[in-house]
Amino acid sequence: MDNGQRGVRLITSFVAIAIAVAVVWVALTTAWMWRYQERVVFQPPAAYPDAPAPARRVEFKASDGHQLFGYVVSAPKTGPADAGTPGELRAVVIAFHGNADLAAWQIAWSQELADRSGATVFVPEYRGYAGIPGTPTYQSAAADARGALEFVRKEFPSSDVVLYGHSLGTAIATELAGHMRPQAPKALVLMSPFTSAREMAARMLVPPIPWIWQRVSRVHYDTRQLAAQLESPVFVAHGNRDLNIPVRMGREVFAAARNPGELLIVEGAGHNDVPDAGGERYWRWLVAAVGSGVGVAK
Repeated sequence: MDNGQRGVRLITSFVAIAIAVAVVWVALTTAWMWRYQERVVFQPPAAYPDAPAPARRVEFKASDGHQLFGYVVSAPKTGPADAGTPGELRAVVIAFHGNADLAAWQIAWSQELADRSGATVFVPEYRGYAGIPGTPTYQSAAADARGALEFVRKEFPSSDVVLYGHSLGTAIATELAGHMRPQAPKALVLMSPFTSAREMAARMLVPPIPWIWQRVSRVHYDTRQLAAQLESPVFVAHGNRDLNIPVRMGREVFAAARNPGELLIVEGAGHNDVPDAGGERYWRWLVAAVGSGVGVAK
């Protein structure tokens, strides 16, 4: 056997080994993604903290009957201008937190928003979080969100509803907004949103992950696509140094919105510190978003 033939055989063997490794890698990745995708998307902290005053803990049920709880935070009472007084401009903000967060940790933010805007803020907890039994999934999160909306409609029947979300909560809030059609929320407010679950999977891993994701995914979030269909004004805030969800995704969601509200890019902010880094700019953006399109209570 001459050197040329030997070289061809070596190359052929190398290519065959490379193909075999690639096939095994794809098979193992597919199996891993199919089995553990919910653990990547939902990461409940081990802590079970109680929310500080003045939050009011309330019990409610998901649309599938699962027992849940959340916290209601209201603006200070000021006599005749209290929330719920007929004829005044007030809203209820349903705030959905991120995948490794807790409702109890949102109380200080909720109180600041309530004080500044006069809105009531409801922060629901997801099953599997803060000691609530159950395992969080794409379907269960949607059922939990619909239950939160039903609670707000019963508890505050004359108030306008604004949906707010951070990180994973932006996808949950956006899907709930789509579910509310034709009775859309008065505004959809998103902090650090991602475009779609498929694009996040492609970013975290490597090709051919997008192709695999389409076939094995049980998580179907597509915030950009839904934003393009919603009548509600869409407001987006994003830190330009977000290492978890790149700022380009926030820009793309806002650019796709059928009814764009206001885009706030906070210089120097990462994934979780947009309110702190944005300061007064952030709060002006948020109060304007909550007040956008809010009508007189009937």
